[in-house]
Amino acid sequence: MKIKEMFKIYSSCKLCPRRCEVNRIKERGFCKEGVILRIAYVGPHFGEEPPITGKNGSGTVFLTGCSLRCSFCQNWQISHSGIGKKLKVKDVIEKIEEMIRRYRVHNINFVTPDHFIPHIVLIISRIKKKYDIPVIFNTSGYQSVEILRKIKDYVDIYLPDFKYSERSLAKKLSLCPDYTEVCLDAIYEMVKQKGFLKTEDGIAKRGVLVRHLILPGKIKNSIDVLSLLYCEFGKELPISLMSQYFPAVPQKDPDLNRFLKKEEFLEVYNHAISLGFEHIFIQIPERPDRSFVPDFTKEQPFPGNKQRI
Repeated sequence: MKIKEMFKIYSSCKLCPRRCEVNRIKERGFCKEGVILRIAYVGPHFGEEPPITGKNGSGTVFLTGCSLRCSFCQNWQISHSGIGKKLKVKDVIEKIEEMIRRYRVHNINFVTPDHFIPHIVLIISRIKKKYDIPVIFNTSGYQSVEILRKIKDYVDIYLPDFKYSERSLAKKLSLCPDYTEVCLDAIYEMVKQKGFLKTEDGIAKRGVLVRHLILPGKIKNSIDVLSLLYCEFGKELPISLMSQYFPAVPQKDPDLNRFLKKEEFLEVYNHAISLGFEHIFIQIPERPDRSFVPDFTKEQPFPGNKQRI
């Protein structure tokens, strides 16, 4: 499909699996966005996995809005509150090019791009004419396979989340009971297109890395997520276990009004090790109360062939 033709999708939007078919030229879809591109932030980011961040940072572009809109979103102000500026494609390109020249970032990292894919594809097509730089789609995992196939020539690296193994939890927290099957199908397509994450001199160039945010009190969900990923993709699939959860806004579920406990993280981490995953990234968050700072040299020897964030 030609890029100009992709823009027609906005008139009856089916960019995400919700397929709300809203005419975003006139009104906003489930993502709470219309047809005008809105950007919350463009700049280097140093909090991603080591092959993504490198020394110079990942060139992040945060899109306003989100097609998943989880109740616990860690970027609430961007996904729910709508923080962002209306920008023309040429203005975004200028900001990205300035970022590349000034910071020499290792990649261009589009965060939650699903609901603005026609715009993003146009931006990528123009950036790639001048710069040989990997393009990342940093997504919720809730992606349309049909759309993924349309954009395969524009994306080098996929960073999908895999949030839920439990249908009831997906419905409760993200209003999408079909999340697990949709996400698995999407990751299959991503791996088919790009394979597992590949690096050169320690920097990611192509492939798929799957992320999972461990939710407090939902450890069975996390353990089942890892088991599913292992059964479907094997031990060589690169995974990232994210432990930085914080209650961005008050939650109805009391478990989600607290941080993750150290023993919860270790239970999930140990399960990943027992399954035999060979490429695991983990996060050790810095928190004011210091309530959870795993010390793997004492509590759990960290395998030498793994990396941690």
